Amino acid sequence: MNSHCLSSPPALHSQILSAEAELQAFVWPQQEAVYYETFQRVLTGFVQNKVGEEHFLSVTGYGHDDLGREVTDAVFAHALQAEAALVRVQIVSGTHALSVGLNGCLQPGDTMLSITGRPYDTLEEVIGLRGNSKHSLAAKQVQYQEFSIFNPPPQAETAAGYTIRTTFTETEAQQIRTAKLVFIQRSRGYSLRPSLTIPQLSELIQAVKAIHPQVIVMVDNCYGEFTQTQEPTAVGADLIAGSLIKNAGGGIVPAGGYVAGRADLVAACADFLTCPGVGADGGYTFNLTRVLLQGLYLAPGVVKEALKGMSLAAKLFEQAGYDTAPHWQESRSDIIQILTLREADKLVKFCQVLQSLSPINSHITPIPANPPGYADEVVMAGGTFIDGSTLELSADGPLRPPYAVYLQGGLTYAHTRLALQRIGEALNP
Repeated sequence: MNSHCLSSPPALHSQILSAEAELQAFVWPQQEAVYYETFQRVLTGFVQNKVGEEHFLSVTGYGHDDLGREVTDAVFAHALQAEAALVRVQIVSGTHALSVGLNGCLQPGDTMLSITGRPYDTLEEVIGLRGNSKHSLAAKQVQYQEFSIFNPPPQAETAAGYTIRTTFTETEAQQIRTAKLVFIQRSRGYSLRPSLTIPQLSELIQAVKAIHPQVIVMVDNCYGEFTQTQEPTAVGADLIAGSLIKNAGGGIVPAGGYVAGRADLVAACADFLTCPGVGADGGYTFNLTRVLLQGLYLAPGVVKEALKGMSLAAKLFEQAGYDTAPHWQESRSDIIQILTLREADKLVKFCQVLQSLSPINSHITPIPANPPGYADEVVMAGGTFIDGSTLELSADGPLRPPYAVYLQGGLTYAHTRLALQRIGEALNP
């Protein structure tokens, strides 16, 4: 087999069929099992909270006594294995949800400690690591520290070979003791390190709490919901946050985000999102209660479809000699697949072909640009029904070595399968 070379079109079709047979034997049954368990939990949340047609009626103005908003929070809390949840379309992104969580928990003089290294690019300005906003955590006199539990491989520009540790040096332990909040990013963001599985999160949170039982452990749960049978809140996380145009919205929720976890922390986040005295008891829901709940109902199934597609991508590109993460047989903790292309032109071509096969804006050609909140040029493909939805099939990557593309989502496996075949044909004309 030639290195970094996908098969010719006829051979590629046969290769896909062969890959699917292996995936059906070794990978997809596990993903189906996760789907059935998470769907059962979601459905139980609806049943126990007696969701009815009356909950789809909207309350205007202040939004006081909105039964639909209240039941939405309750059903999401059950699905996310949390004491409480704050689910709002007024939260504009996953970054906004994380900002609400951080600002709700941290006061001037407190310390935020990230133990998974530098957070995702768009959080840098929230924290105050980049830019000069007067509303960053740094401007609020919140201290920031970080270290990484990930040990990189000898070859820095590969996603393979990372190890994860749950023991800390004395210096790191002291940082944990003095922190008000320990931050864990579950997914990899634009780094090559692995995403954290629920068993890994459980062990890591236990190790942190053994040093500082009162510390708030907050997990960035973006891209991870319903990929495994439990959520971080089931294994000790005090607070999680995520976006509704990713996993938890099922591909149909048009906007929004959530924070979930301990009831007192969620209440503090609600005070920050609205204002003290209103908290979670106000806010118009724009007649979206039905869509919010239906999106959650669909979410486990759509996530399963995305995971199937990402497994196929890993299998095909590994066979072609590319570095991938996770590998095709590995357990998945998010809906993202890294494919290390090594060449800027291939990264751009990958995204352009994917965009040409998108249901929306297929006629638009993505080119590298500097989107708000990012430090590097990024090329993004995402012809999605919900603008920016990364539960829908999309891909992006920063134009910096090793020129890895971050493929994610897929409302249907069929779309991902077709896109991978066409991309393979384009990369090997």
